[in-house]
Amino acid sequence: MDKHIYIDQELNKLTKYWGSFALILGAVFFVLLSILDYFVIPQQFLNFLFYRCVCAFLMIVLYFLYKKISSNYYQNAVIIFATILTSSTVELIILSSGGHQSTYYAGMIITTVFLLGIIPLPFKMSLIIVSIAFSIYLFPILILGNITNTNAFINNNAFLAATFLIALIWRYLSQKGLINELGLQYELDKDKRKLETYSTQLEELVEERTKELSISEKWYRSIFDNATDGVIVLDKNGVIVNINQKAFEIHGFERNALVGINVELLEAGTGKENHEEIMSRILNGETLIYETEHYRKDGSKVFLEISSKAIEIGGELYIQSFYRDITDKKRIQEQLMQSQKMESVGSLAGGIAHNFNNILTAILGYSELLLEFSALDETSKQRVKNIESSARKAGVMVSKLLSFARREAHEVFPLNLNDVINDSVKLFEGVLNKRIGLKVDLYNALPTIEGDPNQLEQVIMNLMVNARDAMPDGGLITVRTDVREIEKVPNDMPSGITPGRYIEFTISDTGCGIPKGILNRIFDPFFTTKEKGKGTGLGLASVYGIIKDHRGYITVQSEEGKGTSFTIYVPVAGKVMQRVTAPQQFVVEGNENILVVDDDRDVLNFIREILETHGYTVIPANNSLTAVDTFRNLSGRIHLVITDIVMPLMEGDELIRNLREIKHDIKIIVVSGYSNETVQREKRADAFIKKPFESIALLSAVRQLLDAGFRKSPLY
Repeated sequence: MDKHIYIDQELNKLTKYWGSFALILGAVFFVLLSILDYFVIPQQFLNFLFYRCVCAFLMIVLYFLYKKISSNYYQNAVIIFATILTSSTVELIILSSGGHQSTYYAGMIITTVFLLGIIPLPFKMSLIIVSIAFSIYLFPILILGNITNTNAFINNNAFLAATFLIALIWRYLSQKGLINELGLQYELDKDKRKLETYSTQLEELVEERTKELSISEKWYRSIFDNATDGVIVLDKNGVIVNINQKAFEIHGFERNALVGINVELLEAGTGKENHEEIMSRILNGETLIYETEHYRKDGSKVFLEISSKAIEIGGELYIQSFYRDITDKKRIQEQLMQSQKMESVGSLAGGIAHNFNNILTAILGYSELLLEFSALDETSKQRVKNIESSARKAGVMVSKLLSFARREAHEVFPLNLNDVINDSVKLFEGVLNKRIGLKVDLYNALPTIEGDPNQLEQVIMNLMVNARDAMPDGGLITVRTDVREIEKVPNDMPSGITPGRYIEFTISDTGCGIPKGILNRIFDPFFTTKEKGKGTGLGLASVYGIIKDHRGYITVQSEEGKGTSFTIYVPVAGKVMQRVTAPQQFVVEGNENILVVDDDRDVLNFIREILETHGYTVIPANNSLTAVDTFRNLSGRIHLVITDIVMPLMEGDELIRNLREIKHDIKIIVVSGYSNETVQREKRADAFIKKPFESIALLSAVRQLLDAGFRKSPLY
């Protein structure tokens, strides 16, 4: 690469990086400087804060635009626009605070020095920025202002001009120094590459000397026999001529049993097909590192990482190979990849399900409004009911997705898993045909676990239905529980499982089994082998998510034609079981003032209509910033706030915190498709309603909180 091209590329990279940094940092500092406004000119504080916030917002927009574009021309255009934006905002403040006598002219200095000091701009670009800033300051004052203090006007302009000139000189010298530094860096990189070439040549020379020294028997034996990896030496035909202790231990054979045989006899799977090609490449001078499978003496297979190269000893060509047993490593890698895949798919599924919950909330809500408040004929009512029924079915699928993604709300308390199993078995016995038997073997003294009985029942039913479907010609389903003490976590369990006491829960069948090729995909959402219309592919995915949410783990063993066994491990809680009573619902109309915050307009309008039809006065806000501003102005008249959690600009938890700072005793209801775990843990909201919800649930929660004691006052 040419030196000038290298310097231009590096300058462009630096400009893009520091330009992004300057935009986002400038937006922050521009708003923070409003603190000075409060002390310097408090009567204009709110106006100036508005100017600064609008400018900061536009600078953040420019930041994202700047990050996406790659053209140097458009990047310069963004920087120029940012200069115009900030200078114009400062000029508005100047004109509103004394014009030519305003001390806010220093804002022009800060803007210019900020841009020229942070972004490595060329001199021409710097001159353009300075000219823009100076013009935006000077001309509006000359055109719109009335210069009453000539000395102050001249002094301010002279100070601006001097500062801009110094900044330009500094920018010119700094840019020149940067170019020189990049030139030196280019030369150093060039020299470094030469040194790397010499280093490679030196390494090759050292390898040659090492080969010569290997002829020494003592040196050879010291390395060969005591190596921690298996070492096998082959002749050019692939016959084993020498093998060290570790190599025959890996394969489970005696030393004499392997010497003299062709290594191809040990190859398993695809290794046989690639053996000749690998041998040819090594003998032609390539150094190869590859993975393969070998047979052991007992018929099992071992995964190996092999590093091979051709060596010359006594004029003969040999192949020296180092064998490393990576069986456990491969198992852990597959487990990690599966876990990462499930996490990423779970995040995607949870996000989709959350957004879909908003849609379902609106569909179910408006269906309910149509049935309750519209004069529909019987045919139209039935059609609306069909819409409502379909939406509820979709809600069930969303619930499964959220369970898989571990974002579903659930109530956890100590319970006996045997009780949940017995209840599920009673329900399941009614759908079994006479050709399928059911054997239940439960451990009597089973300790308690912490869990959600509804979700655990869903796990049991999903696994038992799959077992039934796997035995169309009949068979046996076995349900068993036991207690297992895990002192050392086995390799087939994820790293998140810690040693301790676990409930071991197994559901097995004698059905058709699962093909090996799809065994690692059975927990993927929407993956199913059932016929179209007979399965959504969410059953095992939701099972996986629920068990992981219960700090447990699920394993599966299956063999085609012999059946499948799912084993679930859930940690023992050992806590005393307690009964949980459902909260009482209230159905009472009212006339209080309620602030409703939701970025989804359909959901916002639905909640508004529900409340207004029952007498409440609703103040809607479709974003958190508007909500905070509205609440600040009307906090004494608002009795209750209903808000979503996941919203742009400001998340719901931060909104709640801001509302509490304004009025600490305001009652707040959170509506969301996500779990209420965070809200409850931090004690920020007074009630939680999960989307999608019916109007009766919302009205009950509203009435319950309002009846806790409010002083009613009219909104207007």
